[in-house]
Amino acid sequence: MRYLFLNIFMFLYMVTAGNFIDTKETNTETENGVKTETEVTAAEANIAATPAATETETSSAKMVEMGTMTASWYGPGFHGRTTANGEVYDQMALTAAHKDLPFGTMLLVTNPRNGRSAFVRINDRGPYIDGRDLDLSQGTAAALKMIKRGVIEVKVEEVILPIKFSPSLSSR
Repeated sequence: MRYLFLNIFMFLYMVTAGNFIDTKETNTETENGVKTETEVTAAEANIAATPAATETETSSAKMVEMGTMTASWYGPGFHGRTTANGEVYDQMALTAAHKDLPFGTMLLVTNPRNGRSAFVRINDRGPYIDGRDLDLSQGTAAALKMIKRGVIEVKVEEVILPIKFSPSLSSR
């Protein structure tokens, strides 16, 4: 349950930190018939930002395209076990396994067949089946509506936050 809250918190944080869109918007204004372009920053546009986000030079997250990956999902047989990063696996949390990406990496995973997306956090290693790049939690697979298909191609973008954010995963 704690990890579900963590995923929801991360999503809300990223949304308030700039809606995943570069907040430098280009507006066209007319001065004596000449078009000029101005940039509007998040502060000028009065976009709500968390206190932590206002401490940085920019308040928007960056999205880095990683292309497409073959994704499968896992859950029931691993629920409650320890993941490679040491936390207890919650099959309904929005998490994923990847062979090389650092733990804590945030990804936006999109099912191109239906346009559904989910933000996931890398917390495990795998998949260990040739031809597969990501193992998504059952909760993520349900969000993407890929449970029945089992294995699909997904569009993957890395979410880079404007500040260092490493939530404590230790139990209290």
